[in-house]
Amino acid sequence: MSDNQEHIYQTNIALFQQANVPYKEWQHDPILDFETDRRISTELGITAAPTKSLFMKLKGGGHCLLLTHRDSRLDSKLVKSLVGKRVSICSNDEMVEAIGCEPGAVCPFGLPEAITMLIDPVLYSFDEIMYTPGKPTATFAFASAQLDALLSLLPNPQIQLPAVTEV
Repeated sequence: MSDNQEHIYQTNIALFQQANVPYKEWQHDPILDFETDRRISTELGITAAPTKSLFMKLKGGGHCLLLTHRDSRLDSKLVKSLVGKRVSICSNDEMVEAIGCEPGAVCPFGLPEAITMLIDPVLYSFDEIMYTPGKPTATFAFASAQLDALLSLLPNPQIQLPAVTEV
């Protein structure tokens, strides 16, 4: 594990403590893909909804991160309409350099301040959500109703995606 991953992990613990948000933690084999995530979640009895953090670059410079459900798809036209620039998924090397997270284990909290966070409201529809806190060998889960308490303590610009209504 890199020093940066440990720093991100400790930053996440401090965020939960500062927000006074209870959380659950599991230690396990590294999770770097969705299949391993499903298997380990089943083995450990984790029932929280899985999230994914898509780290993207903005045309002309800068980055943003979309925090959404694992099974959601990127609507790049919607993201462009919200951030005002075209987006594309970062290469693994660019992501590691920018935020220090391992591919497949991007952490949504503790990002550099200039990175805009896009929050998918679908996350609020679940009782609990889970994510990787920097270390691919750890998973944190917390009540989705507490997401705003965590987000309110972050210095990052934040944009809530519009709610999608089922037709």
